[in-house]
Amino acid sequence: MQRMYLLWKVAAAGFAMDQITKAIAAVVVEGHEPRHSLGGAVTFTAFRNSGAAGSFAPRATLVFTLLAVVVLILITRVAPSIRSTGWAVGLGLIFAGAGGNLADRIFRTPGFGRGAVLDFIQFGESGIFNLADQCVTAGAAIVLIQTFRGIPMRSVATSGLGSRVLER
Repeated sequence: MQRMYLLWKVAAAGFAMDQITKAIAAVVVEGHEPRHSLGGAVTFTAFRNSGAAGSFAPRATLVFTLLAVVVLILITRVAPSIRSTGWAVGLGLIFAGAGGNLADRIFRTPGFGRGAVLDFIQFGESGIFNLADQCVTAGAAIVLIQTFRGIPMRSVATSGLGSRVLER
């Protein structure tokens, strides 16, 4: 139960930070000339992205909307069984990122389920992204590390026959 609460705290904090920074960017960055920081290493410039990361498949906005909903449902279903801090943080970050970009797709123009995500941060010549994108990336990296380290998402118990059984 403790890990489930951690997952939801991470998800709520990541989602809030994403939405707050997008609200600020919509006022301060969008419609203005790009702003360069750290000697040009970081640029703040607004870009409405209807596709996935790097503007991949810009006409598939509805597909990405449905995919985000599926991800949120799956994480919600497994949340009560999480027994690892790493998995809780990783899945919480993925939930925050998917939820943040889903909120854009639902509430931003041109309309419900077809809205464009507001991307506004660029490092060097990289693609333009937002905090939700970084939450998904960091969460996926943590989940991969947990997987490669052999840390199960759920507790593993040993039955009387010596077989490994996942706890429900």
